[in-house]
Amino acid sequence: MVDLVIIPALLIAFAIGSNDASNALSISIGAGAIKFKRAVFLFGFLVFAGIFLSGNRVMETVGKNLMETSAQFLPISLFISAFLIILSNWKKLPLSTHQVIIGSLLGGAIALNISINFFSFFAILISWIISPFVATFISFFLYKFLEKIFSYIPFFKIESLLRYFLLISASLISYNTGANELATVLGPIIYSGVSFKPFNVFFISSFLVFLGAFLLSYRVIETVGKGITSLDPFSGFVAQIGAGICIFIFTLLGMPISTTYCMIGAISGVGMTKGLSTVKISLLKKIAINWLITLFTSFFLSFIFTKLILKA
Repeated sequence: MVDLVIIPALLIAFAIGSNDASNALSISIGAGAIKFKRAVFLFGFLVFAGIFLSGNRVMETVGKNLMETSAQFLPISLFISAFLIILSNWKKLPLSTHQVIIGSLLGGAIALNISINFFSFFAILISWIISPFVATFISFFLYKFLEKIFSYIPFFKIESLLRYFLLISASLISYNTGANELATVLGPIIYSGVSFKPFNVFFISSFLVFLGAFLLSYRVIETVGKGITSLDPFSGFVAQIGAGICIFIFTLLGMPISTTYCMIGAISGVGMTKGLSTVKISLLKKIAINWLITLFTSFFLSFIFTKLILKA
């Protein structure tokens, strides 16, 4: 079982690339700021930089503070997480990787009577709840502020500047994908006692994120970029930078929060500047229900299979 722990982690890394690359790249590519292949290579490099330079706090929260991670149940929990994440991506529905992984870890830990630090769990839970609203708040007021600033700049200059601004915001989201999303996956492995060199794990998993983005990221782009509210390049930049700032703040606090959560919150904040009616509430409800179902499903599946396999 110990030898299997890396396999589902790499599957999840691949799924992160296919699902979450759209958060970073869809708007920049759609606006013509960068070509797809260049964008994906930039994304892969920044994911590695994020996990290598800033992933420690989130990895410690998930892999050490939340519970004593055991290499016994870890492969089961991560395989279940990988299956649910890939399934959601196939359905073209955005998904919080964090909820699935942490739900699965909790299920496996409870099945084996491993103690859980509920203070850490509630801190994570509160972060999940408030982070989309923080992203909404940031993007809403940032949009209002920049709209006034841009009103004094000639239109042709704005169009040129936005290409660079979109690349900056896309880069921040990409960096956060490594520092937060990938760190949530690798934290339990790093602190499980399994003998792996961290640098090698970071590099291989980052490559799998890149590969997932290169092969499958187009499947979620339409849902995230166009399904919630209509975005022009300026709105897209504000949404991305608002989400990126939000995620970076929580990453510094060591909280594993969802890029998808924050991106959808930020897009909604931009949409609210044009009126609440522009935001498709029905789709947001559908996504929220999908998150809840997946959280509880991952918990119960991990609990049941851990009992069946390890207690047999």
